[in-house]
Amino acid sequence: MQHRQQARPNRLGPSVRSACSIATVFVYAARMLAGFTRDELLHEALVSPRQARGAYADTQVYERPDWFQLLTPSFRQGGFNEVAFARLGDDEVESVIDATLAQYAAHGLRFRWTVTPDCRPLDLAERLARRGLRSERVVVLAAAIDSLQIPEADGVTVERVGPDTVELHAEVTARGWNVDPAPLLAYQRSVLADQTDERNHFFLARHDGEPIGIGNYAALPRSAFLIGAVVLEDHRSRGAYRSLLAARVRHAAARGLKLVTTHARATTSAPILTRLGFVPVVELPVFFNR
Repeated sequence: MQHRQQARPNRLGPSVRSACSIATVFVYAARMLAGFTRDELLHEALVSPRQARGAYADTQVYERPDWFQLLTPSFRQGGFNEVAFARLGDDEVESVIDATLAQYAAHGLRFRWTVTPDCRPLDLAERLARRGLRSERVVVLAAAIDSLQIPEADGVTVERVGPDTVELHAEVTARGWNVDPAPLLAYQRSVLADQTDERNHFFLARHDGEPIGIGNYAALPRSAFLIGAVVLEDHRSRGAYRSLLAARVRHAAARGLKLVTTHARATTSAPILTRLGFVPVVELPVFFNR
């Protein structure tokens, strides 16, 4: 059963501006997009996505005004294991880091810890780095959906995933990200079986009928959040990534959504998305235990 410690959602406010001087977290002066102010963009790009993923059967959600964490023992290689927000006092930060690392280690789980502009203390990233966690730069991007004109690739088709194609989707995801397909397949089947779930949407790309990539998104109340796109290595640089992006944006637009956001690796997908019209909102360090 899913376990949740629930509290009111966190909203980014003045603390974001006061954190802009942190060397490891940089907030861009993003212009207004799709009628959203900069603070609203930050909320849609950082806070709303914490609710983006549907919970797996054994997901434990720890949510308080100063903390958001997911722990899912069945996803040993990551995915549903993360600390997405932490506002800690100087008197507790070291013990909380110790306890969190021990918690994931006890289950043998890979996890990530994202440091956002409103996390505290200000040197949280440096403290995590000193523990030997590996870091990666992530660019949070946003775009007004009606401003995007994404060229699609010839010969690539993209389809919504349903019960008949969910195994293919899980297989391609697992190959692309080098993870175990079994928990992915179980999760996706549970989502598709839930007739009330209008949030999670999965897409599969093919070239000449061969499955070559996937992309997902979460339909949030005010925006679309892109998740987990990957194209198999032998089929990259042929436009499949663009086609997956275009299909998801079209689907979100048909739902009446005006804003799309995503968290992209600074050295891979972020430059592609920027060329296609996405605007950087904030750059973050994300830490991994392995």
